[in-house]
Amino acid sequence: MVKHTTDTNGIGYEWEYAKVKDDRTIWQKIVMGIYNPNTHEVLGRSLRSWGGILLFYLVFYSSLAVLFGICLKLLLSTLDERTPHFTLSNSIIGTNPGLGFRPRSRNVEDGSLIYYEAKNSTNVDTWVNSLDDFLAVYKNKTLLPDGGSNQQQGCNHHFYPENGKVCDFRVDINMGNCTSEKKYGYPDGQPCVFIKLNKIFDWKPEFYNMSNLPDGMPKDLKNTISNKLFNDPNEVNTVWVSCEGETPSDRENIGPIDLHPEGFPGYYYPFTNKKDYLSPLIAVHFKKPKKHTLINVECRAWARNIVYRRSLQNREGSVHFELMID
Repeated sequence: MVKHTTDTNGIGYEWEYAKVKDDRTIWQKIVMGIYNPNTHEVLGRSLRSWGGILLFYLVFYSSLAVLFGICLKLLLSTLDERTPHFTLSNSIIGTNPGLGFRPRSRNVEDGSLIYYEAKNSTNVDTWVNSLDDFLAVYKNKTLLPDGGSNQQQGCNHHFYPENGKVCDFRVDINMGNCTSEKKYGYPDGQPCVFIKLNKIFDWKPEFYNMSNLPDGMPKDLKNTISNKLFNDPNEVNTVWVSCEGETPSDRENIGPIDLHPEGFPGYYYPFTNKKDYLSPLIAVHFKKPKKHTLINVECRAWARNIVYRRSLQNREGSVHFELMID
């Protein structure tokens, strides 16, 4: 309906459209919005219109999926599942490996503190179980990706692994008294801490010999290298490790320490991500640490191409942890 009006001055005209009153209920409006029987529209569009939209988006997104798949295929074809694209100095990790230790507290707030009560069996078992879990893959080869079939037994400084093989690491013969059967010495207040060298793809250690030993190397480690060199020169092809208290008071409280073995043998390097590879370990056995005392411990790796920096924010070539036994 159209309504014709004149203003009060009789000048000009104004046309208005009178709206038809909608007497439908809200529910009737909703139903009509979903499907209009008069126009056969669904949600305001005819079936032909909906078909055109669906066909467009089907073709559009299918084209995007195909294009994405082609790009992904081209990208993956440039990658090797075992060899990183960037290695050594070109990688974020770099060429300077650090050290890691186990066990670690499950409580994040404890940080690098190993604290327990020697007479509390529940407390002791927490640390023992943590080490058992960590060493499980070393003891049970079926847990490895290839079931341990790619490991070569009996490696030594004269018998390196064959092409494609990796050396086995035996925790049952290399760890001294640091065994699960003895609960790693925790009930006796003589705990064992396991040290490993962090893996860097294709990194090769440069070994020390008697002609290039650094001044800061501990005297007993120098004697060890001298004896190895005298008995079998090939045995110095090792990344050596030393552990001591960080401060004079820590060195006084830490007591005697045994390392099993004394370093990481060179035939485990370089790491090239071969199947069934396991990092060699060193068991640090604290034989008589002072109880009820916090002891700061630092273990350091020794090779000519391992740079040592002792910094709270950026520690390199070493690892720090605290030990406290009640």
